[in-house]
Amino acid sequence: MDTRKVETRPGLVFDVSVAGDPAAPLVLLLHGFAVSRHLYDAQVPALGAAGFFAAAPNQRGYSAGARPDPRDVAQYDIELLIRDALDLAAALGHAGRRFHLVGHDWGGSLSWEIAAHWPERLASLTMLSRPHPGAFARALAEDPEQPRRSSHHKWFLEPDAVPKLLAGDCAWLRTRHAAQRIPPAQTEKHLAVLGSDAAMSAALAWYRARGTVHRPIPKIRVPTLFVWGDADDTVGRMAAEGTRDFIEAPYRFVELPGVGHYAPDQVPEQVNALLLEHLRAHPA
Repeated sequence: MDTRKVETRPGLVFDVSVAGDPAAPLVLLLHGFAVSRHLYDAQVPALGAAGFFAAAPNQRGYSAGARPDPRDVAQYDIELLIRDALDLAAALGHAGRRFHLVGHDWGGSLSWEIAAHWPERLASLTMLSRPHPGAFARALAEDPEQPRRSSHHKWFLEPDAVPKLLAGDCAWLRTRHAAQRIPPAQTEKHLAVLGSDAAMSAALAWYRARGTVHRPIPKIRVPTLFVWGDADDTVGRMAAEGTRDFIEAPYRFVELPGVGHYAPDQVPEQVNALLLEHLRAHPA
């Protein structure tokens, strides 16, 4: 696995973990909040060895070279985040070619949007710990536990959220990572990316640009694998199982007993096996 600087537009240079032949089918892996491209440190080399071209970027704000001023939250609008992902696929040599998309948490939100609006670009979709927005909205309204699980979305909008998250050497994030069984060495990698005022402010700008409204999207017409751990602290069973109602394509739901929100870090071999099986079933 190598690290590559990938420029998509002037002022946007992303740090990207890559492995495999650039001419092989692309697998683009998008991380979510409180982690980084290192979430996929076990997946990228395994995909490369299996005949794919795997690429996992630090996304907008997480990459120092792609960090617009987070005080201008419009620079973190979801439409720009989606464009980043599509531009990265093009910059990696796959403009006009179908590719496989993997999304976790916020990266999953972007992946749902891309699958809904640009299904012709994707050979397959793999979701990790992020239910379809329709299933998530329904769970927020009907599952008494889901609003509590998602309460951090609101306090991340508070003016003092960044210093709170950075306090005590990122104590809140370290505690959450440990509770979700992220290996300590991986936590250190993630915080090396995220644990500064500039990076944390940019990461929270994603939430502040969106607010508390999760916009609806169409049903998905791309072959989809959804992997959910039943110890996930942010996504309950209703939202996870309800995702099937919003897929109009081949669909597989896999529940991982005892696994939390960060399955690629916690059980990398299981995730690798599921991912490779799904990709091979739906070639680009």
